[in-house]
Amino acid sequence: MGNMITPNEIAGGAVYGVKQYSYTVDGLAGKDYISALTAATFRESVAIEHATSSYATVIRQRQTKVSDLGMALSAINEAIANMDPKSNDPNKTGSSSSLTTAAALLAKYGISISNSGQSITYRNATTAQNNVQYALDIEGNNLQQDNVSLQSMLTKRDNAYSTAAKLVRKADNGAASTIYNMGG
Repeated sequence: MGNMITPNEIAGGAVYGVKQYSYTVDGLAGKDYISALTAATFRESVAIEHATSSYATVIRQRQTKVSDLGMALSAINEAIANMDPKSNDPNKTGSSSSLTTAAALLAKYGISISNSGQSITYRNATTAQNNVQYALDIEGNNLQQDNVSLQSMLTKRDNAYSTAAKLVRKADNGAASTIYNMGG
C-alpha cells in the first residue's frame, strides 16, 4: 500500500503485560489497527479511482482519434472508388464531398494528404490511404493495451474497496461481540 501506518506505543497502556498501540495513517493519529488499515485501504482505493478516471480520459481521446481516422479513411476510399477504373494513369483524380473534412481531421494528427479541395490524385490517395491505415493500426493497438490496463486498474480498485469493506465489517463484528460479552 502507498499509505504509511505508524504504530505509536501508548505510554502506561499495557493490558495484562501486553503493550497497547495506537496507529497513525498518513498523519492521522489515534487509530486502532483495524481503523488504521481500513483508512489506508480506502485511501488506496481513492487513489486508484483517480488514476482510473485519468486512464478513461486517455481512452476516450484515443477513441476519438480512431473515429476521426476512420472517417478520413472512408473519404479517401470514396475518392479512390470514384476514379476511372479503366485508366492506368497514376495522376488520375477522384473526388469525395468529405475529402476537405478528411484533410482537416488528419491535420490534427500530423498526417497530411495532398488534395485540392474535394479531389485527389490516385498516387496521393493511395499514399494517404496507407498512412491513415498505419496510424489506425497503431491507435487500435494502443487502445487495446489501454483497455487492458484500465481493466487491471478497475480490478485493483474493486479489490481495495472489498478489502476495506471486509475490515469495516470485521471491526463492527468485533465491537458487537465485545458489547454482547459485556452484557453477559
